[in-house]
Amino acid sequence: MIKELESLSAIASEPLSFMLLAINLAVGTVMSLVIRWHFQRYGTSLSNRQEFSEIFPFIVLTTLLVITVVKSSLALSLGLVGALSIVRFRTPIKEPEELAYLFLSIAVGLGLGANQTVVTVTAVSGILIVMSLIKNRKSGRTYNNVYLSISHEAPDVSLADVHGIVEKHFQGGNLRRAETDSGGSEIGYLIDVENMAAVTELTSELRETMKDVRVSLIDQSHLPRI
Repeated sequence: MIKELESLSAIASEPLSFMLLAINLAVGTVMSLVIRWHFQRYGTSLSNRQEFSEIFPFIVLTTLLVITVVKSSLALSLGLVGALSIVRFRTPIKEPEELAYLFLSIAVGLGLGANQTVVTVTAVSGILIVMSLIKNRKSGRTYNNVYLSISHEAPDVSLADVHGIVEKHFQGGNLRRAETDSGGSEIGYLIDVENMAAVTELTSELRETMKDVRVSLIDQSHLPRI
């Protein structure tokens, strides 16, 4: 039994090469910066993408170091299993896209830590290229069922005036909510947006008609606030 354990330990253990570790850390740094740029460029998360993407290099390099050290010793790998069983991550990830980029960062660290450098770089590069093509294709599509909210503080402007302006730019505008008082009004529509130019024209005309107007778009496609 003891001989079998010693044999298993010898198979699972690998000498730690500092030169190979340095190379993998350098490649991991470059890959993490590429993932960081891709998330900032193509991400649609409503959170602060600049701030969130700062953790990608940290995750990649930390995962790489852990896998590199653990694979050199069977005892360390068993200890890691026990340590991870008591670790709990309490930070909520609200966007599935953020979770996908986190998994991709972890995958880079795992692949480089296992010395699968060529495979990891090739696979991650292919994933990022495919996602870039998908994101570029989606950028020109029509956004359906976008919630348009208009609020203003112009008592002399009626709901009919605002509705007429909206109908001029979005004939399929579906009035869903309207509130008015002596201080102004707040109106909500469901509209289909073919391009952002129509929204820009609508916003410009509303600002010419009334002061202190606020226009916002809300939908699952993460259209920006205007």
